[in-house]
Amino acid sequence: MKNVVVVGAGPAGLMAAEVLSGAGVQVLLFDAMPSVGRKFLLAGKGGLNLTHSEPAEIFVSRYGSRRAQFDALFRLLDAGQVRAWSTSLGIDTFVGSSGRVFPTGMKSAPLLRAWLARLRHPQKGLPVKFFMRHRWTGWHQADVSATGLSPDTTATWLDFDTPQGPIQVQADAVVLALGGGSWVRLGSDGAWVPWLQAKGVDVAPLLPANCGFDVQNGWSDHFSSRFAGQPFKSVAIAFTNAQGTKFARKGEFVATATGLEGSLIYAASSLLRDEILAHGAATLHLDLLPDMPLERVLAEVTHPRGTRSLSSHLKSRLHIEGIKAGILYELLGKVQMADPVQLAQAIKALPITVTATRPIDEAISSAGGVRFEAMNDQQMLTSLPGVFCAGEMLDWEAPTGGYLLTGCLASGVGAAQGVLSYLKIPTPIG
Repeated sequence: MKNVVVVGAGPAGLMAAEVLSGAGVQVLLFDAMPSVGRKFLLAGKGGLNLTHSEPAEIFVSRYGSRRAQFDALFRLLDAGQVRAWSTSLGIDTFVGSSGRVFPTGMKSAPLLRAWLARLRHPQKGLPVKFFMRHRWTGWHQADVSATGLSPDTTATWLDFDTPQGPIQVQADAVVLALGGGSWVRLGSDGAWVPWLQAKGVDVAPLLPANCGFDVQNGWSDHFSSRFAGQPFKSVAIAFTNAQGTKFARKGEFVATATGLEGSLIYAASSLLRDEILAHGAATLHLDLLPDMPLERVLAEVTHPRGTRSLSSHLKSRLHIEGIKAGILYELLGKVQMADPVQLAQAIKALPITVTATRPIDEAISSAGGVRFEAMNDQQMLTSLPGVFCAGEMLDWEAPTGGYLLTGCLASGVGAAQGVLSYLKIPTPIG
């Protein structure tokens, strides 16, 4: 019987374990945390976004420069198959108004419980053996003669720290699903990077993705104390980088004590981050009234206001109040506020300069990781035969909206099928 070690009990590792155990492989699953799927559970607290219902051609475009790799992975497990997989666990799904797909109960815990029950008590294949609080610490240079293995063995040996002390584990193949660099307290700390680099694996630097940003020079104390934590609703942002790539979208985001975060900012985060890395700053434009043309805004601003204050006038004529009015007063000078043309233009395209991402540990996900070019088409590291990689530790990024989870699940299937091919084990059907 073949023995495969999976390191990392997040969605990618669990999916790899499911495919392998279903093929009759003995899977030993190790994780440093006390329980499995911690980031998965936290991500589902506000409603687990499993995947997205948009057409496949649009869906795969969300993976940017790694579109080709994910186009191949989604032939193994696409968004529709993710929904079918959830249903097979007894968890039905529905499509929300935004096109995002959720389990009917909206929570991640019931799905994870059903998934673990399947892994521990499968209808076919072998049960997965779980080893929690086992932290991988690198490669073990085994004395082959002392192990009883033949000198030409291709087995891999791994070192783990455990509550009972260090141990060494042998495997016929290994799947690494170690996560990226975000949410360290949940286990994704990027500690694996130097270990793989020392083995000749090409690893792109880990960077924050789907992250917040700090504005240039920070907010004033007045704005921060009054508006931090409040949302900008029914707005749009536009950004064009130095290469001419454009981003424009409506949505919502939140002011923080130091800058901006939230779904609309996350959607533009890769472009903003890379512009900051290249040029030190990035300037986006905020449209406070995206459904109203500039001409109409200008007409309302210039409408006689009598004895009313400008704030009252903006509230009455344009419904600009609260945080929307606050940011105008924060970023515009007295001359601009007093000039109807400049004020109208700012309402439609208020420039906001950001100069830094928030720390990677605050990010929803991370970019960078093991480059696909460091692996063969079956996700095996070319410098480490028998070692496969999956999930967020790979060099890719995608926006929120179900794309991250679907990408991790699909890459787990891809790595598992690569292992089966490497070990010359038939892939199970159904």
